[in-house]
Amino acid sequence: MNHNTPLPLAHLTGSRPRVLTLAQLREHGVSASDAAGRPWRQILPGVFLLHSGIATSEERLHAALLYASRRGSGEAMITGMAALALYRFTSAPPLAGLPHIDVLVPGTRRLRSTGDVRILRSHTPPRSQEVAGIPLAPVARAVADAVARISDAGVVRRLLSEAVRGGHCEPAAVVRELTVARLLNRPHVVDAVESLLAEGRAIAEDRLYQLVRSHDLPEPVWNVDLRLPGGPHLGGVDAYWPEQAVAIEIDTRAPRQDEDEEWSECVRKRETLERLGVTVLHLTPRKLRDWPEQQASVVRTALTASGDREPAAYLVVLPR
Repeated sequence: MNHNTPLPLAHLTGSRPRVLTLAQLREHGVSASDAAGRPWRQILPGVFLLHSGIATSEERLHAALLYASRRGSGEAMITGMAALALYRFTSAPPLAGLPHIDVLVPGTRRLRSTGDVRILRSHTPPRSQEVAGIPLAPVARAVADAVARISDAGVVRRLLSEAVRGGHCEPAAVVRELTVARLLNRPHVVDAVESLLAEGRAIAEDRLYQLVRSHDLPEPVWNVDLRLPGGPHLGGVDAYWPEQAVAIEIDTRAPRQDEDEEWSECVRKRETLERLGVTVLHLTPRKLRDWPEQQASVVRTALTASGDREPAAYLVVLPR
């Protein structure tokens, strides 16, 4: 059997999706002039649609990836609104209604935006996630790339909210990408981020309540301020067990350019409480979501170990 025999054209036109590069066509014995003489369309440079009709959404996606990948190595992935549509965001328009498809490529690639394909670059590309056989940028990155093109505050707010409420990613991951993209100097993005962080904290607090009750942990006092009798305010905590002197703080801090001062204050509070004999546990929203059993074990261990420690200083507990 001759392995160099080109595959018949019926094999090409019967495949799905019906999109191939000129290089792939040549491998099947089809030259550029042959391709031009057929009822096919070159929908992107070097990329042919093997029929004369309108490209489907799937064909547009595959064509964009073929165009972005045809010169040199490096993984290309769909990002922006097209990626969010594939992640089934209800706040993203359907693929068929998108005028552009954003494709993320390594920063070293020499590639131009063309037709309905918009090329975005990253010096440190994220690891793609596959959905329906299509490589996509992670949700947080796709959200940031979408937000970069949006001036409507309501749309930005809905995208950020759905990313967190839908369980796609944590607020800190979204804010990290928005920071890297230098989008936090836009007032409508800052407003949306503040709402996102508040919503993320509310979700994390609810998970903490569920963790305590579903794992039969002793009931703490919730959302309280701690201070020394007649002394200074020491800081607020999300949950506190006075008898065991164990406190929980949900760490929803997002990486911001001004985080140094906030982080320093957080460290100071923790060190002060621990000097007074309080065990401070920092739980992140992601840990509460993905590993509740493990976090319940951490809390239970801290409560049990309190009997082996020196008694903590007496603290006044006030509602926040």
